[in-house]
Amino acid sequence: MALRLLRNTLVGLLTLFAGLATSVALAAASPPTSVASAADATRPMSREQVTRILDSNRQILLPQGVNEQVKLRIGGIDQWVSIRGKDKRNPVLLFLHGGPAAPAMPEAYTFQTPWEDYFTVVQWDQRGAGKTWRANTEQAMTPGMNVASMTDDAAQLVQYLRTRFGKQKIFLLGHSWGSILGVELAQRHPEWFYAYISTGQVVNGRRNEEVGYNFALRQARAEGNATAIRELEAMAPYPGTGKMSLERIGMRSKWEMYYGGLAWGRKDYQFDVDAEELSPDYSRADLDAIDKGSLYSLGYLLEPMLASNFDQVTHFGCPVIVYVGAHDYTTPHELAEEWFSHITAPSKRLVSFADSAHMMMQEQPGRFLVHLITDALPFAQQAGDAAPAEVVRDH
Repeated sequence: MALRLLRNTLVGLLTLFAGLATSVALAAASPPTSVASAADATRPMSREQVTRILDSNRQILLPQGVNEQVKLRIGGIDQWVSIRGKDKRNPVLLFLHGGPAAPAMPEAYTFQTPWEDYFTVVQWDQRGAGKTWRANTEQAMTPGMNVASMTDDAAQLVQYLRTRFGKQKIFLLGHSWGSILGVELAQRHPEWFYAYISTGQVVNGRRNEEVGYNFALRQARAEGNATAIRELEAMAPYPGTGKMSLERIGMRSKWEMYYGGLAWGRKDYQFDVDAEELSPDYSRADLDAIDKGSLYSLGYLLEPMLASNFDQVTHFGCPVIVYVGAHDYTTPHELAEEWFSHITAPSKRLVSFADSAHMMMQEQPGRFLVHLITDALPFAQQAGDAAPAEVVRDH
């Protein structure tokens, strides 16, 4: 969902003060033996140094591997993708990020690297997002800023990937806002996909808001949080029937996030903001483009996101795997679980991550990887679309 604008508002001053406090604490903790050594001891590494180390650590040097960022002409504009994998014989997994316009590419290094042993992973900055926003004029992007056209963009990208890597089918993973495009594309072309992997599924935009709001208010009342109660009750009835504003959604999101509905056990999203700042895949200018692209995109996509309704879209022509965080109230887990119960598909599986909310792949990265391997990968292995497994000998 639309997180970055909200999280920057909430954490900006805290980050500033925390940084100052940390610098003071470091200086006080280690009395200098000389002026030069004191400066060396407290001087932080530059962003360039950190990103170089991270990038070197995850280099893909195998001749059968792939590690590239590519600018493709899709939907009449330039769109950026990252393609990474240890062996091109492995199946392709296309990740549809959330937001709208919250690219996963800058944070993917925190969870994706182990995936690359088993999949060729594609991160795509959608129309209006991140690198793609930066590569185009808003005038050029605007005609396609709608669900139908962005689903067309996704379809063109899938066709490129199938041709480029010689694949009949790939995996499609949609997270949060990206799950809207994921359902639309899986409905259009089920024959292209080994499985649709639903993660943080948007089932019904208005009901998402209602359930998330009720969760936050319920928690605030249980805790006796007078500020939260006052601010949430001032919006009642929520979401109502009228047009939604960013301010109202932001207030619901603030308290839902505070009570762990976005990342379980966390009151804010600072961990992700910090990770993005050190991304080896994004330049400083790319990072600055995220907020600009988000603000632009929300003007076109907020209402379509809230109007989304897949309550009756339950027949799929490809296997469906639904991943939910047991504490997710950004896209409430109850709605996804109810939706799953009505799905008909060649096969279906529901996995609930017990210690996660909305950001499962970051909150429980090991368990998320295990489920990709056990739930999804066998579809490709059965089709012979995977690199050879390790040689194992038992004695």
